[in-house]
Amino acid sequence: MVNNQIVQRGFTLIEVMVVVVILGILGAIIVPNIIGKPEEARVEAAKIQMQNVAASLDFYRIDNSTYPSSEQSLDALVSEPSGYPEPRKWGPEPYLNKLPEDPWGEPFLYISEGPRHFELISFGADRREGGEGVDADIRFSDL
Repeated sequence: MVNNQIVQRGFTLIEVMVVVVILGILGAIIVPNIIGKPEEARVEAAKIQMQNVAASLDFYRIDNSTYPSSEQSLDALVSEPSGYPEPRKWGPEPYLNKLPEDPWGEPFLYISEGPRHFELISFGADRREGGEGVDADIRFSDL
């Protein structure tokens, strides 16, 4: 004898509603934590970018025995600089393909503090010196 019964399996309306309620609760908890954090993510991105620029500056220093001067600026990482201090062994490839910008679209401020020290600064979300929170200046020396 052959069993001709078809077994139907599926979810009941109550099971579906329980899943929807659970997803709604998770969304209510997670979404507020994600929204409002883009500026904080930009601050972290600026710190990472600064570290990458600093690594390029270190490679420049290894090749040339000094960091670029403030006048030579970060341009010295993209194209061979002129002026003092004259690079001893620049290239043949640039240290960076293009000048970096912070996450707010502004160039990093580069200050040469002698042949062995430098400072990189991003003025943060407000793009002005000073500030607090996401508007605070980000300094490489503070990382």
